[in-house]
Amino acid sequence: GDIAAVAVAALTEPGHHGRTYELSGPRALTLDEAVAEISTALGRPVRYEAIAPKDYIDGLVASGWARGEAQAMAMGFSPIAKSLEAPTAPGVREALGRDPRDFGEHVAHAFSRPPWRAA
Repeated sequence: GDIAAVAVAALTEPGHHGRTYELSGPRALTLDEAVAEISTALGRPVRYEAIAPKDYIDGLVASGWARGEAQAMAMGFSPIAKSLEAPTAPGVREALGRDPRDFGEHVAHAFSRPPWRAA
């Protein structure tokens, strides 16, 4: 939601021309912490199990992805798995004048409606 709100503001409001906003949530989460938030929102345990990048790529290719795209996706997750994405960034506040929405709030909202919950 924050990404969309920044995009709308940048495209429709004055003062954003030529600006670059680095976006993040208000706190850094490990993959295990993110899974714990999802478990809480769903009201049931969810598990994260790391797999080797080669196995991940092979799985994507087996499901129809092009190998290059699968490799790019795996590379995108690499910094997260190594906690290199830990610093937070001020972009949401700079663009919107408010703090970013917390991941816990996001998953609570996302998992409160179908297909995760009955309508």
